Amino acid sequence: MRFYFFLILSISFLSFTSFNIYRGEVLDSYNGVPVYYNGENYTNVSGRNVTSDGYNLGLKYQCVEFVKRYYYEHYGHKMPNSYGHAKEFFDKTLLDKDFNQERGLLQFRNVRTHRPMAGDIIIYDAYYGNPFGHIGIITEVGEDYVELIQQNFGTKTRQKLKLVEFAGIYTVADYDILGWLRAPYTVDK
Repeated sequence: MRFYFFLILSISFLSFTSFNIYRGEVLDSYNGVPVYYNGENYTNVSGRNVTSDGYNLGLKYQCVEFVKRYYYEHYGHKMPNSYGHAKEFFDKTLLDKDFNQERGLLQFRNVRTHRPMAGDIIIYDAYYGNPFGHIGIITEVGEDYVELIQQNFGTKTRQKLKLVEFAGIYTVADYDILGWLRAPYTVDK
């Protein structure tokens, strides 16, 4: 009898309680910069986010908007080219550790001698089901993993990816990763 009473009480409680997450709600944050929920459809758009000084951060709640907002708020960095899809942040014509003038950042290719660092922007190329690519911020680098924080990946804000080192060559072992970008003033001297 107690079980049925508890079951009825639980169902009543759940029917009057909302567990819905709405677009624009904060899911997570990194260094005080919030990650917002964009819904389950990654193509959702909620207008453009522009700073008070007119700098374009991107389309609200998209992955690019979080990354640019993070670099703007945490580093005071404005990208010379403030437009583009995630995949366009990586210039495939540049060599490893070249300066990406469009973004005002150093560019590192995946599968090279430079280990990623916390604060780097990790960039995915376009892939089946997503012609825009994806982008996030590396929050932690361990011996054999990197953790990234991302926006517009459903409710999943954090993800650990395998980091492989072989003969001094580092690879973030996930499909379609082009590489990462880094602010020149954060490079170890």
